[in-house]
Amino acid sequence: MKRIISVIVFSAALLFAGCSTMYYGALEQVGIHKRELLVDRVEAAQESQEEAKEQFEDALEAFRATVKVDGGELEKRYDQLKGQYEDCESRAEAVRDRIAAVEDVAESLFREWEAELNEYSREDLRRASQTQLRETRREYNRLIAAMQRAEQKMEPVLTAFGDQVLFLKHNLNARAIASLKNEVTTVERDVAALIDEMNTAIEEAETFIAQMKN
Repeated sequence: MKRIISVIVFSAALLFAGCSTMYYGALEQVGIHKRELLVDRVEAAQESQEEAKEQFEDALEAFRATVKVDGGELEKRYDQLKGQYEDCESRAEAVRDRIAAVEDVAESLFREWEAELNEYSREDLRRASQTQLRETRREYNRLIAAMQRAEQKMEPVLTAFGDQVLFLKHNLNARAIASLKNEVTTVERDVAALIDEMNTAIEEAETFIAQMKN
């Protein structure tokens, strides 16, 4: 990862130009290959999902606390819940960005690998490499599917949190709190489902990283 940071200035212009092929080519010139970059990006995506999971759990606790307060403390609780919601949005966006980065480098890696199979002169080595490619792609597909499921679970939870934050903003009184208590079970269920999917994605990332480092 330190080597990647060291070439950010060198590759920034290529990044802004949006040309992945040139960007990855520039990295390879300084010894950073797509396989290494893929592992780095999977690790980053795994980390962002861990952070998002913790943030959604914190937001759920803030929501639970909000529906229990008396009317006089409601505005303070609203501000806290709004902050948690905004943090959830930020974490969710980071997860989306990092999953997209994983997909980008993986697609480039697999295209290059597939094309280079034709360069072998020995059929046995070509078949061995093709088998390895197939197995790596299968593991990657499991990983990205798990990440995407977790990503898709975030939006309903964010929508539910956003609705409740807006409702509190418009109804800063004890009656609003009483009506929100019925929503706790629904929100808890949605967050629990999200956490389960994120845990699965995190475990798949660990498996994939271990395989790529062997």
